[in-house]
Amino acid sequence: MAEKLGADILGLGAFTSVVGDAGVSIANALDIPVTTGDSYTVMMAVQAIREAAKVMDIQMADATVAVVGATGSIGRVCAELLAGESARTLLIARDETRLQVLRDRLKVHARSELCISTNMDILKDAQLILTVTSAIHDVIHPEHLQPGSVVCDVARPRDVSAMVAAKRDDILVIDGGMVDVPGPVDFHFNFGFPEGKAYACMAETIALALEGRFEDYTVGKDITLERVREITAIAERHGFRLSGFRSFEREVTQEQIEAVRRNARKGRV
Repeated sequence: MAEKLGADILGLGAFTSVVGDAGVSIANALDIPVTTGDSYTVMMAVQAIREAAKVMDIQMADATVAVVGATGSIGRVCAELLAGESARTLLIARDETRLQVLRDRLKVHARSELCISTNMDILKDAQLILTVTSAIHDVIHPEHLQPGSVVCDVARPRDVSAMVAAKRDDILVIDGGMVDVPGPVDFHFNFGFPEGKAYACMAETIALALEGRFEDYTVGKDITLERVREITAIAERHGFRLSGFRSFEREVTQEQIEAVRRNARKGRV
């Protein structure tokens, strides 16, 4: 339909980018180029963790960071970036063999101590958590988290249980992958966001169109760090930027952040 309507590029995203083979079959079947948007999603997720660490007074260089879904296409590149910035990186996924392969690959350039686990209980050791599984139900529950920690949930459907928001007022949970789109944009569709905001996967497609880069961009599950950095530079050039924090579809206010910090201090006593 997009091709018939005259689109020059097709962007997948949300559920459509994780179902199947990450756009390969779709790209092969069309004459127009395709992207899943996952390269820009990687950088926006990592930037969100960095910004959340700052507001929670967590020093990345001294922190333990966890990546849940670390062996997936997005999780693997997020882990690669975070392992260069943190003291310790926990790589968490279901398949131990794939985790061992990932750890060996990251060891070459990692600044971090690298630990692997298939058990979610290890999250208690982490101050910063980036979660991006393709699980069909939530995997992170209140008992998994230490006071004052940050969880950036990039997964759709969500990885973080709604019970975390209900029971843990000492945890900062943020939705990953939301971007401010430049200009007075009207999508003619309600994504559940305030005006002018979009998922990073959508923003990647828009940025490529603005740049005139009509090519299969992020297709398949082997995302490269080079491509992540390139699309970030393209997006920044056109005025895209990380949006403010949102949690379970609602804006996170400065007052809420202060409350989380206050409650976390009480929880550590």
